[in-house]
Amino acid sequence: MFAYSQPVDMRKGFNGLEALIVQAMSEDPLSGDTFFFINRRGQLLKCFLWDRTGYVIISKRLEQGRLKCSRQADKIELDARRLKLLFDGIGVAGFSRSGRNVHKHGPSSSRGKADA
Repeated sequence: MFAYSQPVDMRKGFNGLEALIVQAMSEDPLSGDTFFFINRRGQLLKCFLWDRTGYVIISKRLEQGRLKCSRQADKIELDARRLKLLFDGIGVAGFSRSGRNVHKHGPSSSRGKADA
């Protein structure tokens, strides 16, 4: 599993992320590895992987706080635990988190309450 350390334009889809993996990270997108990307603001996250039948992209928007890469290398190798922590918006070695904590019940405190 690898994280790309540079900010990525999150408008990139399958072809754009595949090209980034091959050209900038010098990796094989068909290897079965998972590739993790963040945008410039550190609020949008994407995971890209091959599952034997096609590419999969998983996207996430952090409602509060930001992630920032603190390494200069183009890619950072991650284990499954660190990738999960990053996708949960928690800083790990090579990435730092800034901003407030994420709400426990989502972005709006009124979510799930009945109208009076």
